[in-house]
Amino acid sequence: MKVVAFERQAQGTGASRRMRNAGKVPGIVYGGDQKPQLIELDHNALYHALKKEQFHSSILDLTVGDQQTKVLLKAFQAHPFRPLVLHVDFMRVAADRKISMKVPLHFKGAEESPAVKLEGAMITHVLSELEVSCLPGDLPEFIEVDLSGLSKGHSLHASDVKLPAGLSVVTHGAENPVIATVLSKGGESSDEAAPAAEGAAPAAS
Repeated sequence: MKVVAFERQAQGTGASRRMRNAGKVPGIVYGGDQKPQLIELDHNALYHALKKEQFHSSILDLTVGDQQTKVLLKAFQAHPFRPLVLHVDFMRVAADRKISMKVPLHFKGAEESPAVKLEGAMITHVLSELEVSCLPGDLPEFIEVDLSGLSKGHSLHASDVKLPAGLSVVTHGAENPVIATVLSKGGESSDEAAPAAEGAAPAAS
């Protein structure tokens, strides 16, 4: 996905305010072996790009003048109630260095699962994205999660997801995060319903 920006010289609150009044968004590009670079972008183009899932989870081709750089969107600041982007940060990426990135999860197969089709339960998504580590060239736009094998009394964990080649899950200490779980008609999750089914007394509140 291509992003066009322009180099900026002016800094400070006053300069940023004038830039926004002119329909521009101040930003910065950092990382790698180069110094941070101050940039400005067209507000409307950036505003619409931020609505696209791909813009948040893909390697972007950032063009500044005659220079093109591979970057990731790292952060952006938006006005609390107006449709206005205030600032944006991009990070340079190198083809031979692994990156950590949160990738959206696209779920499929819930309606064909035994839990939904045969047992009248429902499947809830516990996570909507998964952080992975990989080389920039291996970064997918999304990860597909197949729910068609879920049945009542079970959950789908990170280790159950078939990852594209070159990816590994970043869990930050969590052993095996739950991705999706089956809810009974009463709204209990699989893990909550299991003890009750075995006659265990509910915990005192």
